[in-house]
Amino acid sequence: MRIFLWLIALFATAIGLAVVARFNPGNVVFFYPPYRIDLSLNFFLLLGVLLFFLIYLVLKTLRVAQRMPGRVATYRREKRERKGNQALRESLKAYFEGRFGHAEKAAMRATESPENAGLAALIAARAAHRMQQTERRDTWLATVEEDQTLKTARLMTAIELLVDERQPELALDVVNELNANGTRHIHALRMALKANQRAGNWPEVLRLVRTLDKNNALHPALSSRLRELAYQDLLKNPSNDEEAIRNVWLSIPAEDRIKPFVAAHAAEAFTKRGLQDEARAIVEKALAAEWDDRLLRAYRAAAGAEGTPALLGQIERCEEWAKKHPADPELALTLGTLCLRQNLWGKAQRQLEQALSDASGARMLQEVHLKLAQLHEALNHTEEAATHYRLCAVATTL
Repeated sequence: MRIFLWLIALFATAIGLAVVARFNPGNVVFFYPPYRIDLSLNFFLLLGVLLFFLIYLVLKTLRVAQRMPGRVATYRREKRERKGNQALRESLKAYFEGRFGHAEKAAMRATESPENAGLAALIAARAAHRMQQTERRDTWLATVEEDQTLKTARLMTAIELLVDERQPELALDVVNELNANGTRHIHALRMALKANQRAGNWPEVLRLVRTLDKNNALHPALSSRLRELAYQDLLKNPSNDEEAIRNVWLSIPAEDRIKPFVAAHAAEAFTKRGLQDEARAIVEKALAAEWDDRLLRAYRAAAGAEGTPALLGQIERCEEWAKKHPADPELALTLGTLCLRQNLWGKAQRQLEQALSDASGARMLQEVHLKLAQLHEALNHTEEAATHYRLCAVATTL
């Protein structure tokens, strides 16, 4: 419809010009002695229009010629960018497909485009790492060091690859460099957590776990396990004296102190330093919150001396627990061990034999037979003692 209207307007204009030209008797004279040129006004106007278009075409040609080098350069740059973008896409596709050699080669082609050079180098570094080409990986990472816009990306890549390569010390150096820039995003904290875990830096692991928990960035099961491992390392540190182990214990949140894994290791640490009273209190409080065999093993390891009120109190508590857990072999073994320590031979034998009948696992069989052997040896039952010692030795091979 628009073309049709333009045609009508063009025809109307042509008709109008023809009518005006027909009734235009004017002429134009160019006089330069001895020459004289006479032109009709219509022809003069036509020549003027043609001259205008000629000048316009000449100027347009000159302008296009001036712009030609820039247009050629732009065309080449756009062509290079298209090739670089295509190579970058091919590199990413090959990397995600697990074809790391193709990914590195495509990334190398993508570096020909300055806009893609940094990202392509990071992809190539990851691909080289997957192929265990550490020298090429480090070379690719080195090419990005001068690009400040990709500094965080480079450092995060380096941390992840070093952690994966099990070089936590080097990874922690990069973490420190990243922290110096004020970067604290979640993935950086996760990588720092993994690096510190590999390096055995458990106080820092504990701090990072708490930070990530505040942001709901860790699965609760993983968070709980990492806390347990951190507490275990802090509690088993041989350099801790009595005061130090108390300070470590008080630094653990109250809700974590009653967890069986933590309480059992804490009781073991207190027992090794001669703090049996505190070890027993830790276990009793944890058992009141959750019943666990690990706590019972720590409880009998922290047994009081023969004839002391502490030992008698332990026996009474175990008898109370036995009413609620009558078929627990670990509790029977604990009560039998405590009675054996107090020289209550009959009760000790009944509890140990009950533990033997319900025992499961080589470790428990070995300990029950050892206690029964000690009991019979104390009663001068040499044959029974020898039998249980032999069975204890057999249990160690299971």
